[in-house]
Amino acid sequence: MKLIQVKDKDEMSRLGAKHIIHRVNNQPKLVLGLATGGTPLGTYHYLVDEYNKKRISYQDVTTVNLDEYVGLTQKHPNSYHTYMEENLFKFIDIPLNKTHIPDGSADNLDKECQEYDTLIESLGGIDLQLLGIGENGHIGFNEPGTSFDQRTHVIELTESTRVANARYFSKIEDVPKFAITMGILTICESKEIVLLVSGENKAEALDQLLRQKKEDEAFPASALIHHPNLTIYADESALSLYKSKR
Repeated sequence: MKLIQVKDKDEMSRLGAKHIIHRVNNQPKLVLGLATGGTPLGTYHYLVDEYNKKRISYQDVTTVNLDEYVGLTQKHPNSYHTYMEENLFKFIDIPLNKTHIPDGSADNLDKECQEYDTLIESLGGIDLQLLGIGENGHIGFNEPGTSFDQRTHVIELTESTRVANARYFSKIEDVPKFAITMGILTICESKEIVLLVSGENKAEALDQLLRQKKEDEAFPASALIHHPNLTIYADESALSLYKSKR
């Protein structure tokens, strides 16, 4: 585990993007795992900016996203398909047939999960996975209590996760109660993981992760502690609790 302390969210975003760009430039056919939510937004903006400066091409990159809400169509304004399109894909040169996100509106969700796992396996696994961490320690939408042996599956979202995501919807009642998520086993099989952590609201989760000695399914992020190639970019606010105890 490599911990890199940064001043603020902007620096976290910039260094996260720099990390990805370095990997893509050295491995143009990179299989890149992507996340959604508020944490990686700045990183995506920097990736677009560097593309506009002609410092990177994504033509040979393949992306696989962590998750998607169940019940939202791909064109729904709050779907992660829309999120990725509006914040990254439509601004860069990646072929859309090389971008992959679970289909939360599929008629057969179990089949969708199995096919997503088959896709990732056919790609040779994930070379670099971008992650955030939830206030309750979730990674992807793998909530506390999720088996670390699971692959892509349907999960019921906790109330705290739905409350945290309600800011993207008109009201909390509109936040889906279920999601498809890449499993912890698949995430941890990624050859490299970059974890972005920003804000005081993530301080408790980050403190627990950094002090965790063993894996505990009650705290999903603990699955990462023994990963051989994990880099954490965390800002001062996110590290405030951890540093206060030293």
